[in-house]
Amino acid sequence: MRPLSSPIRPYAWGSRTAIASLQGRPVPSEGPEAELWIGAHPGDPSTLDGASLADLITAEPDRLLGPAVAERFGARLPYLLKVLAAAAPLSLQAHPDSAQAQAAFAAGHPSYVDAYHKPEMLVAVSDFVALCGFRDPALSAAAFDLFELDVLKPVVFALHGGDLRAAMETLIGLPPSVVDEAVAAPGAPELARQLATFYPGDPGVLVALLLNHVTLAPGEAIWMPAGNLHAYLDGTGVEIMAASDNVLRGGLTPKHVDVPELLRVLRFEALDDPVVPAQAVAPGVVTWPAPIAEFALHRVRPDEAGGAVTLPLAGPRVVLCLSGEVSADDGAGAVRLSGGYAAFGAAGPSPVTLTGAGEAYVASVPA
Repeated sequence: MRPLSSPIRPYAWGSRTAIASLQGRPVPSEGPEAELWIGAHPGDPSTLDGASLADLITAEPDRLLGPAVAERFGARLPYLLKVLAAAAPLSLQAHPDSAQAQAAFAAGHPSYVDAYHKPEMLVAVSDFVALCGFRDPALSAAAFDLFELDVLKPVVFALHGGDLRAAMETLIGLPPSVVDEAVAAPGAPELARQLATFYPGDPGVLVALLLNHVTLAPGEAIWMPAGNLHAYLDGTGVEIMAASDNVLRGGLTPKHVDVPELLRVLRFEALDDPVVPAQAVAPGVVTWPAPIAEFALHRVRPDEAGGAVTLPLAGPRVVLCLSGEVSADDGAGAVRLSGGYAAFGAAGPSPVTLTGAGEAYVASVPA
């Protein structure tokens, strides 16, 4: 394996402590640090010995990805691994499925930057607060009843009938003055009040009440397939996704919002339980199953397995050390990693062996 140098995205909602602390740098950082990108996404690829990992894969896809992965996904690493550190709410968003992305990108739709889908999974490192997927409409109806406002009665009516689409379309079209009036109402839920401090007048403040509001404990995950509305609010997590940057936003952001396209791709169905618990697969190793071809994610704690763990992963592999120190060896070379740093291993027959007294996340392509 060979060490990577990975970029940090300075989005305004990022933490000034989480990633810097992880990497042992001075706290607070000079500016917000929102996402550590580890992979070969062309928007901001990691580098290997000073060269773009994306360019290296483009030049030698069979050697670095393996022939089977290169044939299936092309000359691109099909996943992107991140450390996400949110100190303020992220945008209310969803992602298209593969057919939607391919068609919209081919047609030159301005909200699409590539032709790929972006299902994603986030594993909490700290307590992590998120809005994820529509909840039972009856629960949302009860929340909107508390406002006791005539302007929201159509929303309550729609929800009592189980019509999530009608409720969503009504709320997302409300003018800022009505949003502010609702938030100021005595019965306004605390979540709406909190979001309004960041985004006053934004309809997303009320749309948030249609969603599951969860706090993940460290080690719990959420899986967000195509068409599921979500927003991450606070905390640090390890996130893995199909390598795309197609994001359709509906609010809670100063970035580009495309409500018509968001409404087109949304799945208006309740997500009963968005939390995915960790599953132990071997001593010191857990995973979070997801129905996806592009990636698998394992958390490894070698000291829980007597100091060494071997993973039989043949495709392109990325190892991220989250804490302590971990040595990763793929048969082509070993690299020692400390918190917040990662390494890349090309496809090959040898397994990956991790040793040390630390915690690592290993991303790979399922066989």
